[in-house]
Amino acid sequence: MAWLSSSSRLALCVLVIVAASLAVATPDDYLSPHNVTRSSVGVPAVVWNNVVAAFAANHVAQLNAGGCELQPSGTSVYGENLYYFSSESSSPAADAVASWVSEEQWYNHTTNICSAPEGNSCGHYTQVVWRDSTDIGCAEVVCDNGNGVIVACNYSLKGNIPGQSPY
Repeated sequence: MAWLSSSSRLALCVLVIVAASLAVATPDDYLSPHNVTRSSVGVPAVVWNNVVAAFAANHVAQLNAGGCELQPSGTSVYGENLYYFSSESSSPAADAVASWVSEEQWYNHTTNICSAPEGNSCGHYTQVVWRDSTDIGCAEVVCDNGNGVIVACNYSLKGNIPGQSPY
C-alpha cells in the first residue's frame, strides 16, 4: 500500500470497514431455507444460478436508485419474490424466506386454493416450492435513503402458473 497516497489509504480503509460491517448473504443463506421448505413437500432442491442472481442484483439496484420503493421487476422470464425490511436485518436472507414460507398456512394443496386474509397471499410460498423452479438467484440492497433493506429472489423456471399446482 506504499504506492497509495495517505488520503487513498484512508478511503480504502473506510471502504473495507464499511464492507465488513454489512451482513452480505451468501448463496447458501438463500438456498438452505428454500431447500428445507421444498424438501418438506417432496420437491427437489433448487440450485444457485449466477445469471438469475445477476438479474436480481440489477433489480434491487434499480429499486435503490428509485428511492427503495418495493416494485416487481415486471419480468416474464423469471418468478420473483420481494421482501422489504424497514430496518437492517442481521439475516435478511433467512428473514425474507421465512416470511414467504409463512404463507403456507393459507395454502391448501389438496384444492390448490389460497385462503389468505385480505392483504395477504400464498404466491410467495407457492413460488418457493414450485416444482419446476430449479434455479434461483437472490440479492439484497441496503437502501441509500436509510429506509431499510430490500431482498429479491428470482426463480427459473417461473412458477405460479394459473391452474397448475406447485407440487
